[in-house]
Amino acid sequence: MICVPIVEKNYESVLEAAKNSIEAGADLIELRIDAMDHPNPDEVSNIIKDIKHPIIATNRMIEEGGLFRGSEAERTDILLAAAKHADIVDIELQTDEDYLNRIIKASKSTIISYHNFEKTPSAEILLMVVNQERKLGDIAKFAVMPKNISDTLIVLDVLSQVENTIGISMGEIGRYTRVVAPLFGSPITFASLDNISAPGQLDIRTTKDFLDKL
Repeated sequence: MICVPIVEKNYESVLEAAKNSIEAGADLIELRIDAMDHPNPDEVSNIIKDIKHPIIATNRMIEEGGLFRGSEAERTDILLAAAKHADIVDIELQTDEDYLNRIIKASKSTIISYHNFEKTPSAEILLMVVNQERKLGDIAKFAVMPKNISDTLIVLDVLSQVENTIGISMGEIGRYTRVVAPLFGSPITFASLDNISAPGQLDIRTTKDFLDKL
């Protein structure tokens, strides 16, 4: 499935971007709550209900490339409200255990995620991360930054050994993994409409063209 992240600041622009993404063929919408100006639980719940399309709710922490500036309690309270309406909630593995367990319990389905914008850990370390994630949630996710083409092959190697795992090699070097990863079992790939949410993200039209030919 192709998921388009919505990285917009207010209610109206989120709905407009979601509408355009759905028309472009997005199977899923990722609502990047952390990109919104002063999001609150009620507003986020109403946005999810108004979009009327399968949604991944994400309120990404700063430590993993997110933009949310409030406290951890505020961040997870918004996600708890979103969990009542979203199809999937993405929550970081490094989230405090109490908050993490509350989100998992409240969600219909979860992606437990790990992002490293500095490097690509070894396959052994990434497999440990994925195994932890899979014990906690429904889908595991890791997105890492490559230094060279060999790092991108680590991502594909890990994907070849696990199931139900999203694996991404970010940046220009890793761009190809976004369309190759589905061949290794990755259930979701992320593509942009107008605003990219991660380095190396392809646009949805290019992504669809590639995947249609696989």
